[in-house]
Amino acid sequence: MTVESPRHRAWTQLMRHHLARTSLIFLAVLLVLSLCAPLIADLRGIDPSATDLFRRFEPPSAEHWLGTDDLGRDLFQRLLDGGRVSLLVGLSGAVLSAVLGALIGVLAGYLGGRLDSFLMRLTDGVISLPLLPLLIVLAAIDPRKIGIPAEIAQSETFSLYRIVVIVALTGWTTVARLVRAETLSLKARDFTRAARALGARPGRIMFRHILPNAAGSLVVATTMSVGALILFESTLSFLGLGTQPPAASWGNMLTGAQELLQQAPMLALWPGLLIFLTVIAFNFVGDGLQDALDPRSERR
Repeated sequence: MTVESPRHRAWTQLMRHHLARTSLIFLAVLLVLSLCAPLIADLRGIDPSATDLFRRFEPPSAEHWLGTDDLGRDLFQRLLDGGRVSLLVGLSGAVLSAVLGALIGVLAGYLGGRLDSFLMRLTDGVISLPLLPLLIVLAAIDPRKIGIPAEIAQSETFSLYRIVVIVALTGWTTVARLVRAETLSLKARDFTRAARALGARPGRIMFRHILPNAAGSLVVATTMSVGALILFESTLSFLGLGTQPPAASWGNMLTGAQELLQQAPMLALWPGLLIFLTVIAFNFVGDGLQDALDPRSERR
């Protein structure tokens, strides 16, 4: 009789979750297509940033699979380029938020005392702030006024990393509270007490014993936050404070299409539909992971 490993059991449980399995397939296809967007453009012989005003609003054809936009650019390739930006912001922001939140949560939960009170009041303060106005204020700060050279501040790469940092700075609070609660429970367990009795230092106990045992909840929270961070990036881009044209993101594609709804509604439909499907897919994956990593749940 073979003993099933926890990882294999969790993967089996996840694959039994039909919505999570379908969502994983959708996200994997979308991620591969987005990462391979330059290669796909070369194979098709299309420059997604090249404008051609004589070919505006063309319908779908063999050359342009989803038609062209208001500047004659291929809509399919623009969607793939926008997906690369939106997914990068969502995934990178979620990982950065998880790292920051996990660090704050484990320190607050394990060390306790005044540090716990200070960190939790800081968390409560960030939670109490109105999120959208806070994002707008952070995004509206001119990097050149805080000493960053103009050539760097105006680059596309810096703009992308800036959005990642902004969404991460506002998305860590949920993870911090979750990890703190897990830490309070785990530090009272026998294996933690044994490590402390053997002379293990607090840093080793926190990062070698407590955080690995809180990884399940941390993975679920991180997955669930990806969709929200993609929405934040799309909102900032829609307001003109995120990714700036000619670089494509789903949010600024919606911005460019808002005045063309009657003339070319598909320009708004496709990026809006991809945002909706991607956010829903990440939420379904998070639900599936929650069931798969919970030892009390059994799907038959």
